Amino acid sequence: MLTLNNVSKRYPGGHEALKAVNLQIDQGEMVFLTGHSGAGKSTLLKLITRLEKVSGGQIMVDGRNVSRMSERDIPRHRRRIGVIFQDNRLLPDRTVFDNVALPLVIDGCHRHRELQRMVRAALDKVGLLNRERSYPTSLSGGEQQRVGIARAVVNKPPLLLADEPTGNLDPDLSRDIFDLFLSFQQVGVTVLIASHDLELLTSFNRRRLKLEHGNLISDFVPDAQESSE
Repeated sequence: MLTLNNVSKRYPGGHEALKAVNLQIDQGEMVFLTGHSGAGKSTLLKLITRLEKVSGGQIMVDGRNVSRMSERDIPRHRRRIGVIFQDNRLLPDRTVFDNVALPLVIDGCHRHRELQRMVRAALDKVGLLNRERSYPTSLSGGEQQRVGIARAVVNKPPLLLADEPTGNLDPDLSRDIFDLFLSFQQVGVTVLIASHDLELLTSFNRRRLKLEHGNLISDFVPDAQESSE
């Protein structure tokens, strides 16, 4: 699903955010990306979504070369990736339903019945079907994050990226959010989560990548016994 070959990212002024990163993530894997603030986690996610271009190397997503992708092909590429942010980025003047429907509207889904079915299925998956007419400001932090997740998965993307998705949540809510990600992985979605919550990550016994000053210094895969649930 995702392959990085000698990927580097250098910003104006000479700062190297990523240095010759090599990794491969298979379809249906759930992988955690760790590292200190400024290690390069967010940069890596931006390169995958082509929000930024690599300075060197190659990124392949589901067989497509992101590094050489034309501007015309970028929107189609992004529609195949669900992205979840720490700050939700919900539209406060739109209902929960309308926030979740936004990717479908942008994608040109004009069939009202089909749009309703897909939005309500996504909201049901995150346990918020009864809040579809609410506005984001009336929701708790955990509920807002769930809306963000529903919006990211409403068009059933094969790849799901999350950038510090539980940074503003307490431990119990964080566990609930990670359980949601696990449920997506169990139906074949590839999930890559950038997080610094090592205690929570360890409890899930999934593969962990560690970045340090732009270098991939660790790729830890728990053994079968440790990973068993």
